Amino acid sequence: MVDLPGTSLDTESATFLRRHHIRAICLFRKNLGSEDEVRRLITELREVLGPEALIGMDQEGGSVVRATFLPQAPAAMALGAADDEALAEAVGAAVARGLRSLGINWNFAPVLDVNNNPANPVIAERSFGADPERVTRLAAAWMRGSLREGVACCAKHFPGHGDTHVDSHHALPTVDKSLEELEALELIPFRALAHGPDAAPALMTAHIVYPQIDAAHPATLSRPVLTGLLRERIGYDGVVITDALFMKAVHERYGHARGAVMALQAGADMPLAQGSVQEQSDTVQAIEEALREGELLPQQAQRAAQRLARLAQAYPATPRVYDEAQRAHDDALMHRAWARGLTALGGALPPPRGAALRVLTQASVASDGVSEAGLPAAKVRELFAGFDNVEFITLPDLQAINATSLPRDGRVNLLVSNQRTRYPGTAAAARPDLHLALWNPFQVLDIAAPALVSWGYADGALAAVRAWLEGAADAPGRAPVALAPLSA
Repeated sequence: MVDLPGTSLDTESATFLRRHHIRAICLFRKNLGSEDEVRRLITELREVLGPEALIGMDQEGGSVVRATFLPQAPAAMALGAADDEALAEAVGAAVARGLRSLGINWNFAPVLDVNNNPANPVIAERSFGADPERVTRLAAAWMRGSLREGVACCAKHFPGHGDTHVDSHHALPTVDKSLEELEALELIPFRALAHGPDAAPALMTAHIVYPQIDAAHPATLSRPVLTGLLRERIGYDGVVITDALFMKAVHERYGHARGAVMALQAGADMPLAQGSVQEQSDTVQAIEEALREGELLPQQAQRAAQRLARLAQAYPATPRVYDEAQRAHDDALMHRAWARGLTALGGALPPPRGAALRVLTQASVASDGVSEAGLPAAKVRELFAGFDNVEFITLPDLQAINATSLPRDGRVNLLVSNQRTRYPGTAAAARPDLHLALWNPFQVLDIAAPALVSWGYADGALAAVRAWLEGAADAPGRAPVALAPLSA
């Protein structure tokens, strides 16, 4: 699977795809223009890739969505806070309807990682929670909805990315757990959804070293993990695709080409090898050479090709009509789902409507390449449109918040966390009257204040937050991870 440089299919890319019989494309934010432009791009891709095209994208919900013009699904942890399987299934189906309307037939979701590490810098609200049973139930329901609507799921990140404190996009994490420890937590959802009516048709690997299983290689490149554990011990026979090989955890050590060969040797079916056309050509050449030299056996390649063909045949990349009534229904569903997950902690209450408020937030938050850009300060202002007396303070970086950031002059001080990073220890001294955590829920552990957690900042989340602030709605969610705000 490769990627493209822009929002249309350029001649060089089309020639490359035809020459090498590539049939799988991963779309990223850089590829998505207007909805009409996306439809044109996918129509062109289907013509070049052929009838067994696999067109994939990350459309998890929450902050990890690429097609932001579709109804905006809640983050997995928002669904975890609602803990309603019927709701999760309905959301999964609605996400799939939007994708299928474009001709996208493979969604790299849901996340099966059990987030039991509050310091995790990359999963957090992307997980359904810290309880593997809840993760399993809700992920299975979400997948049922998606598969019913004709979009293949890709559960991730095997064998588990929930207990890391390093982001594999930037470095190589290690999880030093025995197989028995993994079986007791991380592997429970993957094992449960490897077989039967709720089986995931595809899994994505984790760029993480599990030294008690394979000390030399990350899971993506590890035969003991992908073949010994996943294929043989668990007995999984669906498609295995790697996480992006251009992530530093793999790329800095092995490069695209060698990493792709090692992943196939380990037991993966498809390397996700983005990059320039030259880098992608080098990857194809490396695989061809490995087959010629016997580093890869023909039967390995044939089995992988068969699994991929089976996936493409079961979930064809044929667009379906998405009429305006269904789209409006799905958008309303997403709003309801976000509202169901809204969670108040530490006795949080809305500020009095006539109170003088002070709101502190970050001016802007750029995309980190995984998540979409965070909520800008101008959008934060809209949350308080129902209040008459509001002073706004914007900082270039909320990490600089300290005891002097919020004066004690009679105004109600609100901290609106619109960025993802956990706060330093000095932030506890700021002591706002109310903390609105609009992204990373574990930030409430750093701030001494009652908190409202939205699990994300999509339109439905913001509508729920505003209604709560104005006293027009409750916060019925229950945190699916351990969250106890610091005592004020």
